[in-house]
Amino acid sequence: MLRKYSNSRSLSDNIKLGTLSAFAAGMVNIGSLLLFFAFSSNITGHYAILASEIVKGNAYQIAIVFSWIALFFLGSFTSNLFVIHMNQKNSYLAHAIPLVLEIICLVSVGVYGEMFYKETLAETDVLLALMLFAMGLQNGLTASISNFSVKTTHLTGTTTDLGILFSMFTKKEFRTNEALIGRAKLLLYITASYLIGAITAGFTYVYLNFKMFYLASLVLVVIIIYDLSKLRLKMYWHQKKIIKLNLNQVIRLEKEKQESVAS
Repeated sequence: MLRKYSNSRSLSDNIKLGTLSAFAAGMVNIGSLLLFFAFSSNITGHYAILASEIVKGNAYQIAIVFSWIALFFLGSFTSNLFVIHMNQKNSYLAHAIPLVLEIICLVSVGVYGEMFYKETLAETDVLLALMLFAMGLQNGLTASISNFSVKTTHLTGTTTDLGILFSMFTKKEFRTNEALIGRAKLLLYITASYLIGAITAGFTYVYLNFKMFYLASLVLVVIIIYDLSKLRLKMYWHQKKIIKLNLNQVIRLEKEKQESVAS
């Protein structure tokens, strides 16, 4: 899911990454809505709030909402920074670091919420800012490594693209286009997974409360471990192949030596 980059990624790679990360984003977004009465996985609404506060002339709220937007931007910026500067050296590490940072943010929200949260406005603003940064990290990473095919923190563009694709499928020539069918399948998986994550958070909110951010983080850990296990397995088979080749070479040399002595 994380090792490959841009056009080298398969549809399967994008579906795995999209479904798991969308599930986590759905949980985080509903979690922030239930706990803080604000969305954290997209900033479209925050732009509207920013405009409203500018009209009202509320300087404090303008600064807060602008900082939320800036942190989402910074999260996306940070993810792509790792990707473009580290991808040639170690693509897995370049793609995993933004997820590690996202996990740290979400776990921090969960720990603070469970142990210290007093439900003050200042605390809410800070925790929401941290979650927006985390969602910016995720959206920036998935979009960057998939050549903008996978965006998982909100469904506005996804729903728009699905509408366009399904209108195209009214013509027979497009219904047989494998690329378009694959694109539609990817977007449907992302949409369904996001919705399932949101529903899961809604049903478990009463029992989990801030612990739901641990569950969302666990899903991201699965993404990291999946590719790490693949890398370890690949290294194992590579080492085994080298050992086998070396063993065959030793046997061959020993056999040649015995034939030489016999002659």
